[in-house]
Amino acid sequence: MFVETMSPEETFALGKKIGEKVSPGTVLTLIGDLGVGKTVFSQGLAAGLGITETVNSPTFTILQIYDEGRCPFYHFDVYRIGDLCEMDEIGYEDYFYGDGVCLIEWADLIREILPEKYTQITISKDMEKGFDYRKIHITDC
Repeated sequence: MFVETMSPEETFALGKKIGEKVSPGTVLTLIGDLGVGKTVFSQGLAAGLGITETVNSPTFTILQIYDEGRCPFYHFDVYRIGDLCEMDEIGYEDYFYGDGVCLIEWADLIREILPEKYTQITISKDMEKGFDYRKIHITDC
């Protein structure tokens, strides 16, 4: 399935809608180039989970945990992972197979360790359709 959004607000709203529906144990992967709206989508997802604190991409910390929503939200940004051993050091399995919702930005970089079942969300731009246009593919894997 794919969805087209025409503004950051629409991308946020899609993330929120998904966040309202996901259940604990869900793993979502988020793939897209820099500047396509991964953080905006993540903020919407967090809002849908009932998280009110500021959500930013954990680019330098790799993992940010939010506990205030209806279930824990484990937000990974693995862009800076140089070796899969770093994921072992973080204890990624506790989160991938934990009791919360797990979102992994740049998940294509760690494909070898992704769970057997997850939902892949790919965001892309098309400048011919406008600066804020996004095409969002959602696929169950």
